[in-house]
Amino acid sequence: MREERNEKNKETASAPVRLNKYLSDAGVCSRRQADRFVEEGRITIDGRAAELGQKVLPGQQVCVDGRPVGDEGGVSRRRIVLAVNKPKGIVCTTSRKEKDNIVDFISYPERVYPVGRLDKDSEGLILMTNDGELMDEILRARNGHEKEYEVQVNRPVSERFLKEMAGGVPILDTVTRPCRIRKTGTFSFRIILTQGLNRQIRRMCEALGYRVRALKRIRVMNIHLGDLPEGEYRELTEAEIFELMRLTGRTDPVRRNRMTKGRSSWKNNNESKSSF
Repeated sequence: MREERNEKNKETASAPVRLNKYLSDAGVCSRRQADRFVEEGRITIDGRAAELGQKVLPGQQVCVDGRPVGDEGGVSRRRIVLAVNKPKGIVCTTSRKEKDNIVDFISYPERVYPVGRLDKDSEGLILMTNDGELMDEILRARNGHEKEYEVQVNRPVSERFLKEMAGGVPILDTVTRPCRIRKTGTFSFRIILTQGLNRQIRRMCEALGYRVRALKRIRVMNIHLGDLPEGEYRELTEAEIFELMRLTGRTDPVRRNRMTKGRSSWKNNNESKSSF
């Protein structure tokens, strides 16, 4: 039995791997972003431009923007997840063509990329990671993961406005999902969304005759912005990553017993932070 298992492992190790999976497993980007990189001509295999759906064979050299991927490229196999307090003016992209891209802004020593987006005019919490599969699970709309925001608008927040926002607003040829919203001041409110349409809160407010003056994301799922200074980042704790993976259905059973105590402690310390 052991010999059969060893032979199977050898076959798996020598089997060709789809390029987008190879890059995701290497911590370069998600599979979807890998396909975009291929279309943009940013990836080569053994010096030749890669093609969509191409497979990587053992021993082949894959480069992104001329930088080797794998052991020679110094790509970390450690799962990295960062919480970043993005200032206004920074763009959530990995493209170096954008001078204010978030990758250059934080200058993290290993390759990480943003989980989703937070538009240039907004500020607050954005997650960054080298785990493409985790990123995809967080971003999948059907999973309905929560994101919480503090918003200031140009008109007094009325009960009618709160009711219409909570029930769903027609934008972008659809109606937004019902959401949770609470007035926090004459011109401010907090809102929890479970979807991520382009500039969703701004578009929802505009559809109801309001204009957003300031927008700050303060939570993504179980990760809170807290008192992280603007422009700074921190690595998530093991307990935070464990809970994040549990919520996305990617809990690693090998670590479950070791992390349970830390996760429970984290939950007890943070469950009172929700404003709803």
